[in-house]
Amino acid sequence: MSTPRRFLPSISSLRALEALDRLGSASAAAEELALTQGAVSRQLQTLEKQLGMELVQRDQKRLALTSEAQDYAAEIRQALNQIVQSTLRLQAAPLAGTLNLAILPAFGMRWLMPRLPEFARLHPDVTINMSTRLEPFNFTTEPFDAAIHFGNANWPGTQSLLLKHEQLLPVCAPVLLDGRRIREPKDILKLPLLHIQTRTTAWRDWFELHGITAKDDLSGTIYDQFATITQAALHGLGVALMPDYLVEQDLATGRLVALHGEPAETEGAYYLVWPERKSSAPSLVKFREWLAGKAQPEDPLPR
Repeated sequence: MSTPRRFLPSISSLRALEALDRLGSASAAAEELALTQGAVSRQLQTLEKQLGMELVQRDQKRLALTSEAQDYAAEIRQALNQIVQSTLRLQAAPLAGTLNLAILPAFGMRWLMPRLPEFARLHPDVTINMSTRLEPFNFTTEPFDAAIHFGNANWPGTQSLLLKHEQLLPVCAPVLLDGRRIREPKDILKLPLLHIQTRTTAWRDWFELHGITAKDDLSGTIYDQFATITQAALHGLGVALMPDYLVEQDLATGRLVALHGEPAETEGAYYLVWPERKSSAPSLVKFREWLAGKAQPEDPLPR
């Protein structure tokens, strides 16, 4: 990356700016940074000269940031925090032994997590740090080595491994039926429908797959995650169209019933995705090769 120096101020001057904005006074900033007030003032002057604009309002030795500088300081604070977190991760464990993974909450907890003890036994030298992300992100600005992603394998600048196609079942609590029988898919339209925010056309696609033209506005409540929509279904609030791997235990215990016998496969699928530049990272290679053995055709889910 070739960037003009004026766009890359020194860390010390940026720390002085951020501290003054957060603490509100040059004396407090100087104390935190273990500098004199004069040194803080000189750092800010250097930054103003480098950027070619006024950042600090000076009033009888009192320093205050301009409104533009306050906005700049807020963005700089995020960048400084990211540098700190990256440094901590580097120091906490050898790079080759750490994998920072973004996961989808439901898939991560119900599909990936039961399988991870095996990976831990096979590769005790690799530490997996996990955080949830619901949408694709930029690997250059987020601290992840790989991600579990739902959709198509079209994430720019990445490579991917297919893990599992999604198969959906319409399910509800027995109490919702109140003695009614669902003989064919169109009968489900008589019941309240529950929608998941990340699958906005799921119900319409499911009905069309079964030869039913649903009206444009399929009413019903909307939920942002599978965990909440599952609870809504369990409490009899409506029919949810759920991935089979998420409801198999509730179906087995009778807490939920399936309103159609065969799961319907969707266009989207679950993938392990990683940036091309990290393809040869030792921890990622170990995880990817192990996970390939868990991908379709699927292994039985551990109990």
